[in-house]
Amino acid sequence: MSALPPCPKCNSEFTYEDGAQLVCPECAHEWSATAGEAADEGARVYRDSVGNILQDGDTVTVIKDLKLKGGGGTVKVGTKVKNIRLVDSDHDIDCKIEGFGAMSLKTEFVKKVV
Repeated sequence: MSALPPCPKCNSEFTYEDGAQLVCPECAHEWSATAGEAADEGARVYRDSVGNILQDGDTVTVIKDLKLKGGGGTVKVGTKVKNIRLVDSDHDIDCKIEGFGAMSLKTEFVKKVV
């Protein structure tokens, strides 16, 4: 028996085949069986300044001094930002930076730490 991949939406292991589609009985999500491990259709791909794909929980470094609005100081080049969260807004990353607190960053000003 071949092992089917878990549901990409809810990670349920109870997926089954329905023709050319895979179906999750728990959340009713359907996806193409030929897609393999590719991202869901229409899902946005976030890339850093050099083209690396970013995911939730990644660690990135700031590649440019960023002045904070409201006179809060400056985030310096090389500042490491851990456990990022990707969001769909004008600033792509929500994070907490030590010494500054919660803030949003754009992906064009960060580089993924490998």
